[in-house]
Amino acid sequence: MKFIASIILLLAFSVIGFGQQNVGTTAQNFTETTINGENIELEQLKGKIVVMTFWSTRCQICSVEIPKLNKLVKKYDGREVVFLGLAWQDKVKLEKYMRKKPFDFKIIPQSFGVLLKYADRDSKGRLNMGFPSHFVVDQNGQVVYKASGFKKAEKIDSLLGKLLSE
Repeated sequence: MKFIASIILLLAFSVIGFGQQNVGTTAQNFTETTINGENIELEQLKGKIVVMTFWSTRCQICSVEIPKLNKLVKKYDGREVVFLGLAWQDKVKLEKYMRKKPFDFKIIPQSFGVLLKYADRDSKGRLNMGFPSHFVVDQNGQVVYKASGFKKAEKIDSLLGKLLSE
């Protein structure tokens, strides 16, 4: 009986820990296709800084933040920085949204599988991720920044400047 209880406890902790991507850890690899048909594998982006923003067309904060994030794309154009916008909606819904509200990141539709790798979990193993959620991965593939919510573009900008000067 103790053996079975130990196995159940081990599995419960495995589920809770699965997917949590924290600062100081190696970013979990993924391979996805952008809305424009470009294949992206995170592992292949080593040597570059990667800014990942998980967002949704239903997120009001995301709508406010997108223009600020677009300014970062322009500011770091031609530098070794890749901006990825990961959304769980499909291509058609995202394209319709972006006609009204352009988002200059490389947009990855239907990226729920990546969200599962990066989202925190609560004590019951349920997903716990606010939108927008931002992750910055340095040139060595390490997560160096993780945050969610409003007004993060300035912090990301500061961090990018620091990482590019190292």
